Amino acid sequence: MSYNAKNYTEQGGEKTVIGGTLEILEGASVTGLPTAENQAASTAEDVAGLLTDFNALLIKLKAAGLMTADE
Repeated sequence: MSYNAKNYTEQGGEKTVIGGTLEILEGASVTGLPTAENQAASTAEDVAGLLTDFNALLIKLKAAGLMTADE
């Protein structure tokens, strides 16, 4: 009988595979993840202004690599 681990680090340590659930407990921290530039809260007074604010958010998410860029 053999055992296949869902979570493992490949030899050399260059790649870690998480096949189960990754739980990050309170007080823990994660480094190295991309972050998006801050998007201020909208003060739009009409739909056109809200559209402009929303599109600015999408641009920031895409620039940070958190959303797939448009083709």
